[in-house]
Amino acid sequence: MTRSTWGGGFVLSFSNPGGRLGRREFLRIGALSLPGLTLANQLAVAAGAARDVARDRSVILLFLQGGPSQIETFDPKMTAPSGICSATGEVATRIPGVTFGGSFPRLAGLADRVSLVRSFRTGDGNHDIKPVVGRATAGANLGSFYSRVVGVNHPANGIPTNVALFPRAVDPSTRPAEEGFGKFDATGTLGRGYAPFVPGAGGSLQQDMQLTLSRDRLDDRRALLAELDRVKRRLDGGDANALDRYHEQAYNILVGGVAEAFDLSNEDPAVVARYDTAPLVSPAAISRKWNNHPLYADNAKTLGKLLLLARRLCEAGCGFVTVTTNFVWDMHADINNAGVAEGMEYCGRPLDHALSAFVEDVAARGLSEKILLVAVGEMGRSPRINNQGGRDHWGNLAPLLFAGGGLNMGQVVGQSTRDAGEPLSRPYQIEHLVATVLDRLFDVPQLRLVPGLPNEIIQAASGELITELL
Repeated sequence: MTRSTWGGGFVLSFSNPGGRLGRREFLRIGALSLPGLTLANQLAVAAGAARDVARDRSVILLFLQGGPSQIETFDPKMTAPSGICSATGEVATRIPGVTFGGSFPRLAGLADRVSLVRSFRTGDGNHDIKPVVGRATAGANLGSFYSRVVGVNHPANGIPTNVALFPRAVDPSTRPAEEGFGKFDATGTLGRGYAPFVPGAGGSLQQDMQLTLSRDRLDDRRALLAELDRVKRRLDGGDANALDRYHEQAYNILVGGVAEAFDLSNEDPAVVARYDTAPLVSPAAISRKWNNHPLYADNAKTLGKLLLLARRLCEAGCGFVTVTTNFVWDMHADINNAGVAEGMEYCGRPLDHALSAFVEDVAARGLSEKILLVAVGEMGRSPRINNQGGRDHWGNLAPLLFAGGGLNMGQVVGQSTRDAGEPLSRPYQIEHLVATVLDRLFDVPQLRLVPGLPNEIIQAASGELITELL
């Protein structure tokens, strides 16, 4: 038997090559990462969480690490002087009078299905992960707020409710997650049990969740656990029918399809191909010029498939998925980083492809109302292109995109100054973004009435919203 733990939950696999499964190993199989709890107990705890305040909705937070340019993405400013306006030109969108940067032709054709905030600022130009983990989230991954309310595993099928996806979740040859600027699995004061589950982080997810124990042996195990808990109920009292339901749930998880949600081989190959961003960028060409910055190739190889995997997890019941392809948007045009024109080829084109595939896919599946995608970085880039052809750190304005989630789509919220350096209209900040996301996930007035929730969650959810989106 092997055991792997996720954030407060569990992943079990069973193997006993060449030997009988004894009573002691049966008992070990029933153990979880939380001492003294069986799988059925854990499900009972999850079912007792405050799920009734949760909306039937999921959030995918796509973190564009490194700081994407607000100008080359969605505010091209082509009437501004050379050196300020978009280095990649612009493309007309389906929204009259609105253009995107020239790297986004596919998304421009779907502009009526997304909304942008052009007066969003992150507050400083520091490399960190503040929209995901920062002051507005009390030092916890935003998804950990969600799992703290609803439980760490979905009670119907055991899927983790909070997941973080990095390139290795879909391609083991890629680099590990960049944690030099912040820990994506931070939980603040919530406790490590609410950390996001990270597939591909030094483990082997599908193998861990495969059932290699024979069905006869598992049925024997099921009988043993039932007998043990019947004894426990006689000693402790309690609702026998409810416990039996949780045992049934636990059994179904162990033999069921939780692992399938994480396995892209179960997806329609045509859908996988539509999401796939790898063909857009030549790894060899990147390697020849940027062998000291291999993350460009990792970004292209994995971005689309990561969004596809995120969609699959949301369909399976996961409520919050953080996605990032590591540190690729830092376009200074120096020894380590491409300039904005070249960098948008490595990052902008794959983002256009992946986002447009996602928007079309969730619409075709009737999931646009149920899945909210948010794309944001830790900062924007300087209004003026530097002497090398790059843009530098800038905290006074940053791109922010929403898609779906029951919000009003097809609009641009706010305006920026002529040089795209400051908000011209009401500024929105990370606190507004966090409150808007939590409003999509929870009935906030009811959330405030849930006993025992940390004050940090209540305060974040009670903040001001980006009202134009509602």
